[in-house]
Amino acid sequence: MKVKDIMNTNVKTAQVDTPVRGVVEVMFFNRISGLPVIDADSNVVGVVSEKDVLRKMFPDIAEVAKEEGVPDFERMEKDYADALSLKVGDIMSRVVASATPEMPVMKAVSMMCVQKIRRIPVVDGKKLVGIISLGDVHKAIFSNSLKVA
Repeated sequence: MKVKDIMNTNVKTAQVDTPVRGVVEVMFFNRISGLPVIDADSNVVGVVSEKDVLRKMFPDIAEVAKEEGVPDFERMEKDYADALSLKVGDIMSRVVASATPEMPVMKAVSMMCVQKIRRIPVVDGKKLVGIISLGDVHKAIFSNSLKVA
């Protein structure tokens, strides 16, 4: 099975200058945990995830080491509003693992497992053409096993 056989081509995306608040709304209302970040030519330039937003709320480990006692986790939760006021380019991951349409699905899965990510953009060159998630893979493999049984 190839990536093109199971990829979703209706991909929600963000751009570097998209407000984080807007991305969080898209993730929340579409029940997804991340989006590819594209430029004006639909080239993938990054990925933004819930984890990126939440990570922005936590202080750098050097800051924690400077503080005496236990970090103020209640204050960190209040910092969520500050994270929402940023732009996607401030928090996105710029190193992006990607799959190609012709790639075997299990190779894409191995990339996701090694990178510890749940979704991977599908690109033709650098242009975004789709996305697959671990859930998409699981569903496709399960469906194929029902046909064989």
